[in-house]
Amino acid sequence: MYDWFLEQLGIFHSQQIEFARLNLSYTVMSKRKLQQLAQKGLVSGWDDPRMPTISGLRRRGYSPAAIRNFCRVIGINKFNSTIDIALLEHCLREDLNKTSARVMAVLKPLKVIIDNYPENKVEELKAINNPEDPAAGTRNVPFSRELYIEQDDFMEEPSKKFYRLAPGREVRLRYAYFITCKDIVKDANGQIIELHCTYDPATRGGDAPDGRKVKSTLHWVSAPHALKAEVRLYDHLFTKQNPDDTEEGKDFTSNLNPNSLEVLTDCFVEPSLKDAKPPNRFQFERLGYFCVDPDSSPGKPVFNRTVTLKDTWAKIQKSQKGK
Repeated sequence: MYDWFLEQLGIFHSQQIEFARLNLSYTVMSKRKLQQLAQKGLVSGWDDPRMPTISGLRRRGYSPAAIRNFCRVIGINKFNSTIDIALLEHCLREDLNKTSARVMAVLKPLKVIIDNYPENKVEELKAINNPEDPAAGTRNVPFSRELYIEQDDFMEEPSKKFYRLAPGREVRLRYAYFITCKDIVKDANGQIIELHCTYDPATRGGDAPDGRKVKSTLHWVSAPHALKAEVRLYDHLFTKQNPDDTEEGKDFTSNLNPNSLEVLTDCFVEPSLKDAKPPNRFQFERLGYFCVDPDSSPGKPVFNRTVTLKDTWAKIQKSQKGK
């Protein structure tokens, strides 16, 4: 019909190229289905960071360059197919790795007290903003006697391949010192609430003059200087690669992932993020890429996890090359 109209009107006969709609694993691209999710309150709206909409991707922290590169990589397909969302995340990581400033944040804090560090002393330690971009320079982070580290970075009875902090073990604090765990404090329920450690003043900057090595480097924040923040951890919106793969009598919403959002309200970030504004993007060292959410307010920053550091697509490519 399109061709017929052009011929009858005697106007320029443009070339028509048919191509298939883009489908991504673990989500839906149909506007009808996306509208259903929004209207039923299954997501917070069209700009929910789990939605594959431009507004949702923007709020999640996706950069325009990453999306454009993804489109260049997949090209135009004339047959219906589903693209692994891991490829989109791979393109995202490639861009954010080059452009995102590194900062330190602790999502599930565990207090550390360095017993032999002077009580009122505060040091400014130099940290690299982005090792991929020398022009990004450095920043100063405060270091004090009381710190927060991740709960997952300590184990009272470490397993064989656990190299992080444990009783009697020495580890490196990023940009700071070697510390050794000496004592554990627990609450009435037996939960660990505090660690007492010692530090080696000669290891300032992260290296030992005597050449001894440690097997792990931990990120941290200074407890008196850290900013309290809310962090929202997003995962796939659906549990199945194809959300339409359902049992008889059920629709695609039956495959919604109940754990697609985890909200952490007692997180701490370094003070350099005090003036961060949407849509500023950062790499929280060892944790992933995060951006500032519009729900942030003065003194109450909110960060969305854009993507983790783990790159499954790179592993897929590597295994395919090996075969």
